[in-house]
Amino acid sequence: MSHLTTSPQLLFQRAAVRARDEAVFAGKLCVLAVLVAAGAVLAVQSSYPAAACGVVILGAAYAHGVELQHQCLHHSAFRNARLHRIVGVPLGTPMLVSYSHYRVRHLQHHRYLGTPQDTEFFGFDTRKPLTLGALAKGLFDVSRLVAVARDVAACATGRWQYDMGQIAPKSRRAIIAEYRWFGAFVALLVAASLLGEGSLVVRLWLLPFLVAMPLHFLVELPEHILCDTSSIDVLRNTRSITGSWITTWYTNGNNLHIEHHAAMNVPINRLRERHDDVREFGVNVQRTYAEFFAIVAREVWRNRKAANG
Repeated sequence: MSHLTTSPQLLFQRAAVRARDEAVFAGKLCVLAVLVAAGAVLAVQSSYPAAACGVVILGAAYAHGVELQHQCLHHSAFRNARLHRIVGVPLGTPMLVSYSHYRVRHLQHHRYLGTPQDTEFFGFDTRKPLTLGALAKGLFDVSRLVAVARDVAACATGRWQYDMGQIAPKSRRAIIAEYRWFGAFVALLVAASLLGEGSLVVRLWLLPFLVAMPLHFLVELPEHILCDTSSIDVLRNTRSITGSWITTWYTNGNNLHIEHHAAMNVPINRLRERHDDVREFGVNVQRTYAEFFAIVAREVWRNRKAANG
């Protein structure tokens, strides 16, 4: 008689960071460094096609950096916990994503997913109807930039307070320091522009930033959209996409999101071994990103028809 599995066997098991996991993450950082260097070299070329290619590579690298930062904020990249912030802060700097602020909000998101207290750091509300307008707003999240500017100003003057509950004084000091760094970073870019290096600032940061915004949104979109966000069951309120090796690398395992929410401290490179459980028990599991975006397109069309009566 065959044995029938009635519950996930591995999905919810914890796993500590091993030396091999640390080496894998270090390799990812090296690949990112190569991408940034190659993108920068191309972006400053006099040939517009070469420069455009460089801008796209830089934008893709900046968005990928935030996915690596995400692993750092879960303390699942290094055995030495202190290294996570040391590496995580520069990974988020090109997109002005504060490591410590993201960490506090995102850990609350994991704790409260499926409840009204959900506090995801990036502002797209997966519980609202999916429309072209909502997608366009998410692709270029201007509201986040306004919030960053407000946080920089509040931190510069020492008035910043966390607005999603209580946090430790150490976390508050770290967040203030990071937003002050962002203020200094932007000030350096402005100063460079005023000193005649505006073209470099535009090619190496501003245009790549504009490329990175929609790329990051598209990476984050599948996580919980069109899932049962009224449920606290991770097998119902979260989505996984089997994907390919390149999408798994670029999103840093964000496609294996049920696996991640089931045991958030597991090193990202070890989530794939839990995917069989997810394919058997998960409600929202797609094979490819193309399959997922086809679902999104159908939902947008359905909502458009409903709105037009």
